[in-house]
Amino acid sequence: MKAGRKNLRRARVEGAAVTLAEGESIMRVLALRGSNVIEVMDGKGVKSLALFPAKFQKSFWIKNGSFVAVDASGRDQALESGSKIACVVSQVLFHDQVRALEKSNEWPAIFKSTPNEGSDAGTQGQTAQVDEEPNSDEDDDDLPPLEENTNRNRPLELYSDSDSGSDS
Repeated sequence: MKAGRKNLRRARVEGAAVTLAEGESIMRVLALRGSNVIEVMDGKGVKSLALFPAKFQKSFWIKNGSFVAVDASGRDQALESGSKIACVVSQVLFHDQVRALEKSNEWPAIFKSTPNEGSDAGTQGQTAQVDEEPNSDEDDDDLPPLEENTNRNRPLELYSDSDSGSDS
């Protein structure tokens, strides 16, 4: 095992309790823009671009929906000077660290919605769509009926004699 990986793992275990320094805030990754630039959203719902330093490139992988600690102390000055990149990622938050921060008072209220609430809303929307589907049979859009799949073997009917006997 390389020393870099070992130290990252050790830092992750020791750093389960994350404290934010002055000027740092928690942001959610919205999109990866390429060239070490990511789009993030802060606790107020403001979107901005952040720089993902090269020292994190091969040791941390982030995706949409990940949480990062961002140094946004020079954010206003950067935006005033015309720079599109407003902040720098200082730390990638792991799952354990996110759970610990959610329980503390440092977690932004905009991120407190749980995935379970969203999935409930999604299932309600799906049931509404299922209810609407039978109504769509009325307007066929002049499509021919579906033909039987001849590639599928049908099981033998075991009691075909009793069915024919009841008809006669």
